[in-house]
Amino acid sequence: MKIRKKAPKSAQAKPPLYLMGYHDTPPSLDELKSWYDAQYGGPLTYLKSEPGCPVRTHHGPWHAHLLTRLPEADAAQWHRVLSWDHREVGTVSPTGATPGTIADTVLVVARLARGLTLLTQGTAFDVMCQEYLNPSDWNDRPLDAFRVRDHITVQHNETDDYSSDWFHTLGLTKFGLDELEVIQPRGLPETETIALLTSAADGVLRVGHNQKIGNTMDLTVLAQTIRFIKHRTATPGGRMVTFRQITAETT
Repeated sequence: MKIRKKAPKSAQAKPPLYLMGYHDTPPSLDELKSWYDAQYGGPLTYLKSEPGCPVRTHHGPWHAHLLTRLPEADAAQWHRVLSWDHREVGTVSPTGATPGTIADTVLVVARLARGLTLLTQGTAFDVMCQEYLNPSDWNDRPLDAFRVRDHITVQHNETDDYSSDWFHTLGLTKFGLDELEVIQPRGLPETETIALLTSAADGVLRVGHNQKIGNTMDLTVLAQTIRFIKHRTATPGGRMVTFRQITAETT
C-alpha cells in the first residue's frame, strides 16, 4: 500500500501585535518591500495569498503575517475600541518562534508596522503596550537594531486600594514572558523604579524564560540584584495579564 506523506502545516499567525489605521489605499506589497529593503537591507520576501487573507513575509529566518486591509466586519470590531477615525485597519502578527528567534521576530513585526505607518501616514497601535504610534513617533524609533525600550513600556498607576504606587511593564507578553511589577509606598521617586523595571525586563529577555519565585537576578548595569517574590494576574486596560513582582535586594 502506498503511504501518502502529509504536507507540513504552515505556521499559524498569532494575534496581532500591531494594528495600523489609515484613510487611503494601502501600499502594495512591492512598495512595502522596496521601503523595507532600503531601510533594513532585506531582502523582504512574501508569499502571495488569497484576497483578504494574511500574507506571510520573510526576512531571513524570521517570519510575520501581514494583512494590509482587514475585512470590514473585523475592522469594525477594532474601531469600537480604538481612539482613531481611520477607515482602514491593517494588522501585523508574528508566526511561531522559538526562544532563540522571538526577539528578532518581534523586531521584524515592528519594522513592518513602522513601514505601513510611514507609507500611509496613518497611526499604529501597539496592542500589548496599549500605545499609539504616529509617524513622528516612528521617526524617533528607527528599529535599526533590537532595543528593549522600543518594545516594552513601563506604566505607573495606583494599586486597587490606592494605598501604594504600582509600576509595571507592558510588552514582555510579546515574547511569551510574564510582565514585571513593583509595588512601593506612594510618593517615592519614580525614576529609579522605572530604570529597575527596564533593566529587569532586559535581563529576563536575555535569559529567555520566566524566573521562578524566589530566584534572584543580577542587574549589572545598575549594580543591583533583584528577587522575584510573587506571581499573580491583573487586568490593566481590561486585558488579563500575568505579572511577576520583583523587589531590589538590600545589602
